[in-house]
Amino acid sequence: MKKGIEISGAIFAADGDVDHDDFLDKFIEFVEANGWEFGGGSKQIDEEGNDIKSN
Repeated sequence: MKKGIEISGAIFAADGDVDHDDFLDKFIEFVEANGWEFGGGSKQIDEEGNDIKSN
């Protein structure tokens, strides 16, 4: 049986906003550089945890 990590949380920049696409590109690059795989989803939220709908 394989063991993995489940991630639940939010990421915010210390200054300004985090671009969703930019974050995903960097995250997937990090995951793949370590020979790992990611399965799941992501969404952009505000500081109160509310979904931000993309245009």
